[in-house]
Amino acid sequence: MSEPLPSLLLIGCGQMGGALLDAWMEKGLAPSVIVDRHRNSLPAPHRVVRSLAEIPADFTPAAIILAVKPQKAMPVIEELAARRPDLASVSVFVSVMAGLTTASMADAVRKNVPAASPAMVRAMPNTPSAIGRGMTGLYAAPDVNDAQKSLCNTLLSSVGATVWVDEEDQINAVTAISGSGPAYVFLFAELLEEAGVKLGLPQDVARLLARKTTSGAGELLDHSSEDAAVLRHNVTSPGGTTAAALAVLRAPENWPSDILEAVTAAFKRARELAS
Repeated sequence: MSEPLPSLLLIGCGQMGGALLDAWMEKGLAPSVIVDRHRNSLPAPHRVVRSLAEIPADFTPAAIILAVKPQKAMPVIEELAARRPDLASVSVFVSVMAGLTTASMADAVRKNVPAASPAMVRAMPNTPSAIGRGMTGLYAAPDVNDAQKSLCNTLLSSVGATVWVDEEDQINAVTAISGSGPAYVFLFAELLEEAGVKLGLPQDVARLLARKTTSGAGELLDHSSEDAAVLRHNVTSPGGTTAAALAVLRAPENWPSDILEAVTAAFKRARELAS
């Protein structure tokens, strides 16, 4: 049996924060505090508070998870540092927000704790984390020690797979690929369903075909050791129906350029949010 997770301070318990919390409680979470204005209750021994002012003075979490909207994060970090300056040196800060850099978050701490060298980690999970099939990219700033990095990996692997990047800017690429990626897949399923209807299928039939094909192909890809290109080739008979469709999708002016352009746009936007 795995060891229980240490006490955590979770600030924000929306879709992503809630998914993480549910996974952590299932795995055994030491008494923790959640700051959220909308969540009404939690099973004992955990506690929900409405504001940072209500965090118990004697509560010292191993990690502080920031799961609020990015535009609200800086005031939250500054207020937390002002109210609990002691946490700046003992807790690792884990941001699951797009855009904000470790340097900017550390600067927010130092506004009230000038001598602090807070340990900052950026994590970019995606929405399949809600069903334990997430993909999270992580980056650790230089002040993060091995034990803190290991804790962060344990926390995020509770909702799926994890991968660490060595350069912070690479988190923006993670955001563009896996953070935003589920939306690309959902759009493909949506368009596949629309195509089925236009070809004469009933709406419910087209939807079932599109969803099961998309999710089934993803499962096959996840469980196979073969490269994606090999799996594609296995479906494609020369001169057959799949080859006819792929000839359109793989035309230089279609998917090869469109996918790169789309992902690059997401990458650039992530960079803009960080500036």
